[in-house]
Amino acid sequence: MFDLFSAFPEFSLVAVGLLGLAIGSFLNVVIHRLPIMLEREWRQECLRFLEMESGEPPPGAVFNLAIPRSRCPSCSRSLTILENIPVISFLILRGRCGGCGTRISVRYPVVEILTAILSVIVAWEFGGTSQMVAALMLTWGLLALTFIDIDRHLLPDAITLPLLWLGLLLSVFGVFTDSSSSIVGAAVGYTSLWGVFHLFKWITGREGMGYGDFKLLAVLGAWMGWLPLPLIILLSSVVGAVAGILMILCFGHDRRLPIPFGPYLAAAGWVALVWGERLNSVYLGWISSP
Repeated sequence: MFDLFSAFPEFSLVAVGLLGLAIGSFLNVVIHRLPIMLEREWRQECLRFLEMESGEPPPGAVFNLAIPRSRCPSCSRSLTILENIPVISFLILRGRCGGCGTRISVRYPVVEILTAILSVIVAWEFGGTSQMVAALMLTWGLLALTFIDIDRHLLPDAITLPLLWLGLLLSVFGVFTDSSSSIVGAAVGYTSLWGVFHLFKWITGREGMGYGDFKLLAVLGAWMGWLPLPLIILLSSVVGAVAGILMILCFGHDRRLPIPFGPYLAAAGWVALVWGERLNSVYLGWISSP
């Protein structure tokens, strides 16, 4: 496969882009359904703990990433295969349900296109290597986490923990970093935000972020080692602060309401993964110049 990528780079980039569209369509399912699945699971565990039910799911209530089929949230009509083609179906249907005419959220094609674009960038930067395959998996995971956090202020363990263990496993083979740097990166990533969280809570009496943010930075540390973590924290903090100020000033966002930090961590982590070495070189050159 890697030899094919080197022999036909243009074709390979197109193939990765099409794969990104398909993965983006699946990510839309994950973004919508995974929080619902988790809420149902938590509710059932609470009821089981309180001995209010047997703990068995009710008949006909199967709900996962595959069942039931995708359907219109307004009229509950199941979508056909032709209505599930990434981006193209949205354009053909002019952004409306083919049954009831209800407008379809533009979020769906945006996620699909964004997934395709980021996948092509990863393929372009890493070429046909094992790094490309791993970076694509991390990219898709970060995209899912970003939009789930925007919607639900939640970074599910069902995504962060597998990514954490995968990053540690990849370090055994030196894909992005060595095992020592990966282990230290995971530990430093988690404990650094954990410390900021408790310091902020001690000073203000409020919680400034969630435990999912600690785990996400641990994921990035496991994948890239501890060296890029200052860059990731700096980028995410600056972008998050600017975005927060703009949301308050331009969109009237209540400053007392929390703003999810996960999307900024994910974006900064992705930038560090793809262009981290160049950014570090520019930064080191800038601070060392007279």
